[in-house]
Amino acid sequence: MIPFPTTLRRPPWGNMLVLAMLFGGLWIWLTRVPADTPSPAMTAEMVPQRDFIAPDFELPTLDGASVRLSELRGKPVIVNFWATWCPPCRAEMPALQRIAQRYEQQGLTVILVNQGESPGRVRDFLNSLGITLPTLLDDGRAAQVYRVRGLPTTVFVRPDGRIEDLITGGPLTEPFLEEKVKAMLPGG
Repeated sequence: MIPFPTTLRRPPWGNMLVLAMLFGGLWIWLTRVPADTPSPAMTAEMVPQRDFIAPDFELPTLDGASVRLSELRGKPVIVNFWATWCPPCRAEMPALQRIAQRYEQQGLTVILVNQGESPGRVRDFLNSLGITLPTLLDDGRAAQVYRVRGLPTTVFVRPDGRIEDLITGGPLTEPFLEEKVKAMLPGG
């Protein structure tokens, strides 16, 4: 008769694998970020992205007042980075104006963020197209935080302050804008 061992031994690599899995699971659990925690402050390594809190900025308006993005929480917001010399920016301005008017009653705010141009030039440009949207003047700080690499860049911010989408390039069409706005509205 062959004796049956009373204890089973694991091979040494098996013990290592079990320990690695335990420590890995413990690390994941200890370093997790709860879903309801706002995203950490922006650092040079971070890039604004979908479902993260939209980085805050405060910029002057054409009229000398100022607007802080975080003060618009509770409303869907479209932030459009643009310049007067940008053909796609010019092409999408009327669609942005119409969408803003169409969804104003549902709380939509559309903000135009001009990139480094003089107030007079910006005002003349907007008047030539009949655009009445709130316009902010960026000295490059907001564009840097949002990592704007091309114009136009459009950021869709949900009422909870989180980014729904971030689109570089254009022109964005009215049906596309409408689809994005409906996704940000309650029940969308």
